[in-house]
Amino acid sequence: MAEVLDLPHVAAGNLEVMLPPASTALVVVDIQKDFAAADGLAGTFGVDLEPIEMVIDRIEALIAAARKAGVTVAFMRVVTRPETDSTALKTLMARRGSAGGEAICRADHPGADYYRLYPEAGDIEIEKLLFDSFHGTDFDDQLKVRGIETLVMTGVTTECCVDSTARGAFHRGYNVFVVSDACAAYEPDLHIASLKVMQKNLALLTTCSDLVEAWS
Repeated sequence: MAEVLDLPHVAAGNLEVMLPPASTALVVVDIQKDFAAADGLAGTFGVDLEPIEMVIDRIEALIAAARKAGVTVAFMRVVTRPETDSTALKTLMARRGSAGGEAICRADHPGADYYRLYPEAGDIEIEKLLFDSFHGTDFDDQLKVRGIETLVMTGVTTECCVDSTARGAFHRGYNVFVVSDACAAYEPDLHIASLKVMQKNLALLTTCSDLVEAWS
């Protein structure tokens, strides 16, 4: 955590001006059973999920602060089906010697369900096929209808779906923030490296506590 906080973060006092509730959305990426629950796919592989649970605790606090402040909350969720698995993904898995490895968060399996955090009426919900929450979805349209200009990224995993969605947002003209202690990777070095890359190229970093304060 110390190494993460050594990265440049926006000063807490500047967040209130940069993140006006009416035009800001808190994006919660892929907090689903297959990625975060002990009985999900990652859990059955023996992945240490304690860091994920800690991140979910922080996202829960952020969601509460966002709702109180009038910030839009947007839930992203991977939902896959055999008929929508891309040829490129299947080929990649086969060439890695993991044919069938694309079968994660299947639509008819509990692994695709939300875990611990759930949308409420008025929230944005997006079902996506892969990593980027904008690809093949109406996420951009839903944000524009609400007048959203800034996205605050949280969720899992930092190097995959958080990063891909942050890039998709930046390429569409959104201001992007990443909450450095409210996203996680299964490997700590990937988390830190991904934060460095996003901070260098497309996003500003903040922390959960500073953001809760700004929205209070």
